[in-house]
Amino acid sequence: MIFNHDAEHALGVVVDLVNTSPAACGREGLGDLEALRAFVERNRFSDVSGLARADLERAHALRGRFHEVFLTTRTATAVALVNEVVAEVRATPRLTDHDGHDWHVHFFAPGAPMGEHLAAEGGMALAFVVAAGELERLRTCAAPGCARVLVDLSRNRCRRYCDTRTCGNRMHVAAYRARRRETAP
Repeated sequence: MIFNHDAEHALGVVVDLVNTSPAACGREGLGDLEALRAFVERNRFSDVSGLARADLERAHALRGRFHEVFLTTRTATAVALVNEVVAEVRATPRLTDHDGHDWHVHFFAPGAPMGEHLAAEGGMALAFVVAAGELERLRTCAAPGCARVLVDLSRNRCRRYCDTRTCGNRMHVAAYRARRRETAP
């Protein structure tokens, strides 16, 4: 494991958030509060009560800012982007063991709005990536026409596609067919 479970989970949430953008999925994946509720449930957010329009607006704003971190190859730029996000929240590190999980650290204040929760947890997870010198693990899918992002947590940094069942499979099939055409009489 490269990062602890909590950081990897938060990175997955950031990836899911960025991939809800129209540029990544071809439509607005967070178009209303119902879509935001589904996002919160899908990503198993803890300590989130009601959702408001402000949470949706914050999620949209964070989505673009987090996406910029995936697009940069410069550590200094990533540092500035991440620092801006975490500076805007009441980061309140605290140990918790909720929902049957062992002790882990949350970076958001108890009862914080969902947008603040997302900024604190996502921003800190990205900070861990940058601090570990692993910025190259944040990337965009290598499949032509795909704008989705991914975090390559593989040991040898070989993950290239956002999803092995779609983009990865499509690219492997295309490579196989190209090889077959080359060897055909």
